[in-house]
Amino acid sequence: MSDPTTLIPPGSDTPACGPPILDDGVWWVTRHADVRAVLTGVNFRVPEAAPGPPATLAWLRGSVARFSGPGLHPARRAAAVAALAGCPPDALRRDAARLTAEELDRDPLAGSARGVPVRVLAARLGLADPAAAVPAVALVAAAYQPGAGPAAVRDADRAVAALVAMSPAEPPEAMANRIGLLVQACDATAALIGAAARYAPAAGRSVPTAALLAEVLRLDPPVRGTRRIAARADRVGGQSIAPGAELVLRFDAANRDPAVVSAPDRFVPGRSVLTFGAGPHGCPGERHALALATGVLDVLRQRRSTAPAVPANRPAVPR
Repeated sequence: MSDPTTLIPPGSDTPACGPPILDDGVWWVTRHADVRAVLTGVNFRVPEAAPGPPATLAWLRGSVARFSGPGLHPARRAAAVAALAGCPPDALRRDAARLTAEELDRDPLAGSARGVPVRVLAARLGLADPAAAVPAVALVAAAYQPGAGPAAVRDADRAVAALVAMSPAEPPEAMANRIGLLVQACDATAALIGAAARYAPAAGRSVPTAALLAEVLRLDPPVRGTRRIAARADRVGGQSIAPGAELVLRFDAANRDPAVVSAPDRFVPGRSVLTFGAGPHGCPGERHALALATGVLDVLRQRRSTAPAVPANRPAVPR
């Protein structure tokens, strides 16, 4: 924005910050301090996924760190971190910029380069056919959260099998977490690029891409929140939380908490952001996702091709 303090209103579905609220059996947590306390607290767990038959969507969800409890999570997270070790962020950024430029050279009206992050990451993760991985990952991402219909699950099962076939040979759990990195990068990174592309024309070229992305992550996060289950009784924001209670943590509200962010609805890079989470389940690929988004967006801004990469609506809060 020519004036970096220009007002950017919150999304229509972003709740205001306040004490935790119990609504229909679910605690809604919106304040920055409360969200961080739950993310880092030992008494709150991610909803765990049951195991499933090999090379299926259920197998993938039941094997990744994202849906693992404290007993299995450390080893599975370590597998994801090990896979990312072969993906230096600077290399991802260069690869994403190069591939975006190539796509725009072929079709200047393409504008979005939506599949670039997954294709680049798939290549660095050693998948045999990175281009074919892009539509397969999209099918898995569409059914990754609970509640997908039978047809979407069947499509995802076939896509998981295809991704397994093109992945490097390694133990099943390591392979699942390698594929999980692609799935988590798919919609979230594309949505981040799309949101940043919408803000870029008003931000102007004086705002570096890294700063633009950081503030978009705060104001218009690609993932608005996450869920936790209380393993034991605890207190959050002055409220008593019973064992087994479900909590929805709203990143979009916490990122605008006036207790930690002055002028929370204004575009001013450099403020606290919770979008990548915190604590044991904080995203291990934060630097990698930002590198991929930076590579794509740098080229889009240079070409002045800033059409939205994704629809304006953001993903729902994951289960």
